[in-house]
Amino acid sequence: MSDQTKKPVYINRENFTDKIKSYLRHPGSMILMFLVMLATFITFALLLFLIFYILINGIPYIKPSLFSLHYTSDNASVIPALINTVVMTLLSLLIAVPFGIFSAIFLVEYAGKGNKFIEVIRLTTETLSGIPSIVYGLFGMLFFVNTLKWGFSVLAGAFTLSIMILPLIMRQTEEALKAVPDSYREGSFGLGAGKLRTVFRIVLPSAVPGILAGVILAIGRIVGETAALIYTAGTVAQVPKNVLGSGRTLAIHMYMLSSEGLYMNQAYATAVILLVLVVAINTLSGVVAKKLTKA
Repeated sequence: MSDQTKKPVYINRENFTDKIKSYLRHPGSMILMFLVMLATFITFALLLFLIFYILINGIPYIKPSLFSLHYTSDNASVIPALINTVVMTLLSLLIAVPFGIFSAIFLVEYAGKGNKFIEVIRLTTETLSGIPSIVYGLFGMLFFVNTLKWGFSVLAGAFTLSIMILPLIMRQTEEALKAVPDSYREGSFGLGAGKLRTVFRIVLPSAVPGILAGVILAIGRIVGETAALIYTAGTVAQVPKNVLGSGRTLAIHMYMLSSEGLYMNQAYATAVILLVLVVAINTLSGVVAKKLTKA
């Protein structure tokens, strides 16, 4: 075995004693360490409690009738809502992701520093990210549903959600682009590449993991949204024939079942399916991000 081979690190009793004495000499450090550990424990405990509570109350009621292709008052099927959730997510991302990425590229790569117009854009973006979802829902109902005459439809819901997640994608993409070292850009310019080629062949691929992180957060907000979609997409428990038809997502489906008070067991089962869907999407996005990083 060579000397450079890493050896396991064991806790030395003397070092441990020295740390205890150091904490005793500085009571503030000991209190701060205790608060940090307590906060960590409470966070993980609440997360585990929430997950196990949903699983324990929902898994016993996951039955084959819950996965029927058509919703009825007897089976309370989640398949129409699941299909609507996937369609709503893909359509919203298709609208918001290109605008968010290209806007962030302009802000980071092309806009000059100290530009007041850019500061106004950033202020507007931060303001939009803090608006409650119910306000987006009312705007979507007034503009997309009534003014544009789209009615309660998947398309109206997707455009409303795309406006909601646009600031999030912009901000995450902007931070991901800023995290790319300037040496990458300078090396590309030194080899004779232009600005456009440098951005799309060097900078943007390096920022893909950070951009995907923003997309994952956006997906989480889309999947869990209810208030904005009730006013725009409607609550019909069927798969619409086209994007101008009304349909409910899983979150709305769970809300409607629980609000009626007659399908609480099916509501818990829907929560389990929704939890599994979110975990699957996050896992798949992480795998894709790792493969793109290696490539």
